[in-house]
Amino acid sequence: MNNPTNPVGWFEIYVQDMDRAKEFYQNVFLKTLSLLESPDLEMWAFPWDHDKPGCSGALTRMGFKDSGRGGTIIYFSCEDCAVEAARAAEHGGKIEREKFSIGPYGYISLIQDTEGNMVGLHSLK
Repeated sequence: MNNPTNPVGWFEIYVQDMDRAKEFYQNVFLKTLSLLESPDLEMWAFPWDHDKPGCSGALTRMGFKDSGRGGTIIYFSCEDCAVEAARAAEHGGKIEREKFSIGPYGYISLIQDTEGNMVGLHSLK
């Protein structure tokens, strides 16, 4: 099936302490997040280039949704996932699983952010 739309259009990482979470993600991925105007919730978006494949998303704080380990893992693309995993540990996160091979699809590492969310890192080398 030839579908011109990306399978994932957006992601949200739920947080309790936005300042702490923003600092963590900006330091791990060396990106600046930007405030999105949204009623009843606070959202800070990751950078996004509309002309390139992939999707963007945001750190989100809303009163009725907890952060923490859940059934969804999003994977950030990296040059070498071990580098971002090390940065995560340096900035208050935790490495859940060190870099390991997933065969011809590259490598992944699993980290926990400062809010208790499990996040995946993927690289081809």
